[in-house]
Amino acid sequence: MPTRRVHHLAAATAAATALTTVLTALVAAPAAHADLGGQLRFVQPGQSIQQVVDAAGPGDTVQLFVGTYRGSVRITTPGLTLRGAGADSVIAPGDGTENACATAGHGICVAGTEEQPLPGVTIESLAVTGFRKNGIDASGSTGLTVSRTYVHDNAQQGISQEMSTRAVIRGNRSADNGQSGVFLANYAYREGGAPDAGGTLVEGNELTGNRVGVTVRRLRGLAVQDNGISGNCAGVFVVGDEGTPRAGDLDVRRNTVLGNNRFCPANPRLGAIQGAGIVLTGTEDARVTGNEVRDNTGSSDFSGGIVLFRSVVGVSNARAVVTDNHLSGNGPADLADRDAGADNTFARNTCERSEPAGRC
Repeated sequence: MPTRRVHHLAAATAAATALTTVLTALVAAPAAHADLGGQLRFVQPGQSIQQVVDAAGPGDTVQLFVGTYRGSVRITTPGLTLRGAGADSVIAPGDGTENACATAGHGICVAGTEEQPLPGVTIESLAVTGFRKNGIDASGSTGLTVSRTYVHDNAQQGISQEMSTRAVIRGNRSADNGQSGVFLANYAYREGGAPDAGGTLVEGNELTGNRVGVTVRRLRGLAVQDNGISGNCAGVFVVGDEGTPRAGDLDVRRNTVLGNNRFCPANPRLGAIQGAGIVLTGTEDARVTGNEVRDNTGSSDFSGGIVLFRSVVGVSNARAVVTDNHLSGNGPADLADRDAGADNTFARNTCERSEPAGRC
């Protein structure tokens, strides 16, 4: 064998051995995590994420390698970061009995309470798929960050949050979930007024193939902005009712909402949905500005580009501001005011057809 080839093989072998030694050492002995003063804890496929999460302290980071991890994860530690190596770090269903999150049917649960919200949890750079309820489910959290995740093919919500404030949901792909790509609510399973979400931000996400791209239900004080929303039955639904305070005082701005023309049949709470771009129902003081809304067409009550419609209990929108949007190819109308609410404003929108005429 030529001497040069021997040297190259020896160098490659030494490099591989060194890399293996380093990774093994990192897995065996967590290192200090400089960002928050916590520890960096590694998990490999075949190991239990939950065991490592349970052993972690506030400010720790749990780092996943590439691979598939079976079993739900329940986070109750403040300031914890759960981080993957991208979409190839996949959390999928286990036997369904591993923890309360699995029993509920969710993939990852961030579990605080309304009285004592769990602060500062981060979930990033991983995939969550195949769960019978929600991919990522947060309840009673504050300051949650969900970023760069791929949440897909879950039976209910992709990313869901209730009783929570100050979240940042940014740069995720949420696709082909049975209900919403992103779902934000005061309460998921009970009635109540609309609390202030404390500036929660849903930004820069790709939302495709869901029933609804983004649903905001009975909340105030948040923004849905700069998202790409296409191929759903509806792009954005902001849902209010007669509760006090009313849902609203929020922004839907600079989103690209294209061709949300799937047909979704009625459910016990809502009629059939098809071809709906941005829909407001029963809100007050909602602002819809600077969106690109095109080619959303259908024959449901909610079909059209930007649609104002009464809520399921018959409450109209009040003081909605719909301005500076660019709309085309939506049917039956680009702008549709179908609820006769009080003091709604339409100004500087570029569009072709409106209901009633004169909104463009």
